[in-house]
Amino acid sequence: MKSPINVTDRTSHRLTRLANAITVCLISSTFCASADDKLNTELEHIVVQAQKTEQNLQTVPVAVTALSGKDLTETVSRDIFDLQNYVPAFAAFQSQSVTNSGFSIRGIGTSAQNFGFESSVGLYVDGVYRSRQNALINDLVDVESVEILRGPQGTLFGKNTAAGAMTVNSVAPSHDGHNGFAEVLLGNDNLVRVSGASSFSVVDDVLAVRFSGFNTQSDGFITDETSGQTLNNRNRSAIKAQALYTPNDKISMRFIADYGELNERCCGALTLQDNIQANEIPGKFGTDALLLQPPFNATIYNRSDFFDYSTSLSQTPISKMEDKGLSLQIDAELNDAWDIVSISAYRAFDSLDTVDTDFSNADLLTATNDAKQQSFSQELRLHYSSDTLRAMMGAYYFSQNLDLSFDTTTQQDFGAFFAAAAADLLPLANAIDQFSALTGGLIAPSAAPAPAGTAFEHNAYQDQDSIALFAQADWFLTDAFTLTTGLRFTREKKSIEGEYFEQGPGINGLEQDPLRWPNINNAALALQEIGVALLNDTLPSEAALGAIAPFQQPGWGYFFLGSAAVLPRPALSAELDDNQVTGTVKLAYQLNDTTLTYVSFATGFKAGGTNTDRIQPSFDPLFDAEKSRSGEIGIKHDFEQYDVRINAAAHYTRISDFQATTFTGSGFNLQNAGDIVVQGLEVEAIWLVTPNTEIHVAAARTLANFDEFEQGTCWVAYTWHTGIDDPGRANPTDPFCSRDGDRVGFEPQNTLAIMLNQHFDISDYAFTASVDYQYTGDVYLDDANDPYKFEDAYSVVNARLSMSIPQWDSEIIAWSRNLFDEEYVARSGFDVPVQTGKIMAYPGAPRSFGITFRKSF
Repeated sequence: MKSPINVTDRTSHRLTRLANAITVCLISSTFCASADDKLNTELEHIVVQAQKTEQNLQTVPVAVTALSGKDLTETVSRDIFDLQNYVPAFAAFQSQSVTNSGFSIRGIGTSAQNFGFESSVGLYVDGVYRSRQNALINDLVDVESVEILRGPQGTLFGKNTAAGAMTVNSVAPSHDGHNGFAEVLLGNDNLVRVSGASSFSVVDDVLAVRFSGFNTQSDGFITDETSGQTLNNRNRSAIKAQALYTPNDKISMRFIADYGELNERCCGALTLQDNIQANEIPGKFGTDALLLQPPFNATIYNRSDFFDYSTSLSQTPISKMEDKGLSLQIDAELNDAWDIVSISAYRAFDSLDTVDTDFSNADLLTATNDAKQQSFSQELRLHYSSDTLRAMMGAYYFSQNLDLSFDTTTQQDFGAFFAAAAADLLPLANAIDQFSALTGGLIAPSAAPAPAGTAFEHNAYQDQDSIALFAQADWFLTDAFTLTTGLRFTREKKSIEGEYFEQGPGINGLEQDPLRWPNINNAALALQEIGVALLNDTLPSEAALGAIAPFQQPGWGYFFLGSAAVLPRPALSAELDDNQVTGTVKLAYQLNDTTLTYVSFATGFKAGGTNTDRIQPSFDPLFDAEKSRSGEIGIKHDFEQYDVRINAAAHYTRISDFQATTFTGSGFNLQNAGDIVVQGLEVEAIWLVTPNTEIHVAAARTLANFDEFEQGTCWVAYTWHTGIDDPGRANPTDPFCSRDGDRVGFEPQNTLAIMLNQHFDISDYAFTASVDYQYTGDVYLDDANDPYKFEDAYSVVNARLSMSIPQWDSEIIAWSRNLFDEEYVARSGFDVPVQTGKIMAYPGAPRSFGITFRKSF
């Protein structure tokens, strides 16, 4: 494990650089600022929809961060991944492909690598639930606001909000004609993004329409030296059409149609630890040493090459997505007290990923994941409001079907790789060949153990239907005290049908009966018996011939790879029927107009499901819901005399029946693994230092640990390199290890973001200079807590200079992200399949820079 002393030194150095940058910014801007400028004279009144009704952010007893469309533009936040810089205890990350993106809040998230998983963070766009996390992996264009709600939101938002929820709201059509824009964003790596939107009044005050869209193109920052192409590039676009119909002041109907597509080479993984030779065991060599030699002659990298941002692959990754949908929201005011809201939506989401799963230019393995999903949702809410009560009740229906095809295919070098890597099996095969020659072919020779071109395919068809009833009420007990109570009942049904195939040279399905799988010990004994029989000129017994028969069938070597991904299994048919009750209780105390304190208890859950992967038949394909219970104490206070706003929350959450993808020794099993405890403190603050100077702070201390996790993933790379076994392994032969008390992977314990904005004038032009400092604490790159997957803290500084041109109603922004070109690992790493001792990880983006021109009309 790396020494934490270096973290302090590096952080101090970065803080010094940040202080210097801020000092320069303040000196220069103070010199240029006019003494009479009054850009920010009071703290902003922010309206949020955190409780599905419009409320002042400072009066909502929920830990929520609200970012406006203006915030996104001014910070040059192009997508969800940029937002984590400005939201405490929120993270967004990618792994093998765009489809494998995930979000986390307060240390709890979900990888999307298994399509049976659902999200721990509920995602909503214009009130419509998005079931796949990667549906939001697109540019944020023409957005009115983004709200990130921390903590379980199981009452109003329902399932899959065990950690929290994110809502994205598009700019609505309008009649005033003053919210259109055209924007061009240019940057290094040949980045070009063109975007725009405009509203049109078709019938004054009755019918308005709005059209928006964008197209983004750029090279990536990782080079594949084999093809010469860059990885992590951008090639995405989307369009959206809206219509707002308001026949009178009582009824509003908003129709939205959208289409987006993405076709990129994502994501580039680089070598964090090679296995050419074990670090602490002389004479122990790994697969990298093999791949360096003929016939592979592969290009092998090590940790010192990591930040050269280069790799060599036999096939560049492919990530394609197509996302489209229709929605209709109807708002009707029934009378002064009652309103009704209906949101109907249809969505279709298709994705295709191809990954070189040996992550080298040796032609060994490739995997393709082709998924198609369709969903329909209907939400109906009835709102009531009076002087003593604000309430809503409603019903929600969601239906989705998933059609998944996944295959792993061996490539042309795999046979040679297997022969070298599994050399201890060759003497047995050679003995069978010798007996075959002695008998003139009467005894068949051994077959190809792992022929190239073998495809291990599985298809999964999953249907689900979910219905929920919910109600929440704010009881105004006094002018100061408000009691909130809420309850939600959810019933969900899922079914899965799975089919599994193995096709290759001489292979039309592998043997499914484990009793008839190739067995080395039985075959060795049988060969001795056959040898004796031949010497005595007698026929071998049927039992002896039967023991070597599996080795005479093509593909027998796949049974020794130690991976369920290449093992046969029978067809699957399973169903799940689950009921869940979630709720919330909150007591808020409005001490005065500037201070809100609250205490809350809330529950949420992530739906159970069906494992869509190829797993061992002995494993249960069904897993139960993951449930969360959370307590929170918060305060929101405005120090008006100092122009300071501080919102803080302390929280404690227990996640039970945690859903984990666990390595079991022969593959990955999705299971309910145990309990997680998360506790922490979050602070968001704004200080209007002067009418022209503002400072924003977002900080979080999050301790996420496994309270109980008996069958977790064991150390792999560290044990291979050092010979030191995982201390969590109870017995030497156990394929799993206890992770009790260990940290949850991917999540830093400490994060801090500081943003300084300085406004000033030069002549008739208004300028804003901005500097961001973002600190991310040390992390483990997965849940195993392998010491080789521990990464130090890092800091990133961003900077921007914007100029307003009022006569053109335009703005120009010069910007740079990761200004000082900090080198860091982006939270995620993994052990390479069939290459024990080797770790790959995903690098953070190096320095980028560019300019944005935005014209409003």
